[in-house]
Amino acid sequence: MTRLHLHLLSDSTGETLEMIAKAALAQFDDADVIRHFWPMVRSQQHLDRILGEIAANPGLVLFTLVNAETRHRLEDRCRALGLPSVPALDAVTAVLEDMLGVQAKARPGRQHMLDDAYFARVDAIQFTIAHDDGVAWEDWEQADILLAGVSRSSKTPTSIYLANRGYKVANIPIVVESPPPTVLYSLRRPLVVGLTTAPERLVQVRRNRLLSLNQSPVTDYVDTERVAKEVQFARRLFADNGWPVIDVTRRSIEETAAAVIKLYHEYRASGEGPGSGAKPI
Repeated sequence: MTRLHLHLLSDSTGETLEMIAKAALAQFDDADVIRHFWPMVRSQQHLDRILGEIAANPGLVLFTLVNAETRHRLEDRCRALGLPSVPALDAVTAVLEDMLGVQAKARPGRQHMLDDAYFARVDAIQFTIAHDDGVAWEDWEQADILLAGVSRSSKTPTSIYLANRGYKVANIPIVVESPPPTVLYSLRRPLVVGLTTAPERLVQVRRNRLLSLNQSPVTDYVDTERVAKEVQFARRLFADNGWPVIDVTRRSIEETAAAVIKLYHEYRASGEGPGSGAKPI
């Protein structure tokens, strides 16, 4: 497979551009791509330094630049080098301008403005970190979502991912020998979601975790029969309380989070969930 140099130029943090590139590259198995990331490109001098690197490592140029002079200089230089340059957001922006009847504001990083949604996301991240692994259960009523599941069922990484989307999330491990706080069964505001996984996969994950900590992989924590009973106990708890369940065995964190978000919006639309609160990002 031919090696490709991919140059990503942004006049802001480049987060949007990275996501677009990642989504596109996911369609190509084992692609040999070398990424060159150039954020905060806001001056001709900065661009000229980058153009030297592009000339030395020719490839595809993907950019989000709103300054007309800067982007024209980039496009002209790419044409002279015989390299393709793609404005990642132009097509969508053009359609929006046509449909809305107004011209887009050429402001770098406008999506990262410190508005109410930004501070709501920061608040959600702080809340989620402070309510990991069953901590501070007295505040659970303030959460948007509560994730429950046995140890190593992706509760914490899913919670953090959701927090970055603007949701306040708490999570609690389900342990057979240690019943959860009774408040769990009387929550009114949060959507409680159970996370489950295949016992054999859970055993493998737990063994890897113990090995990474230089601990013995021969304990009840990874006993196949015990783990199966643990998962069964959790599933019965979820069913008895009518909580929706997501099987994370074959899901990535992003896929699990997407399923949780879908359930959350259905929960709110049904009238069972909170009627107000910070809008998720």
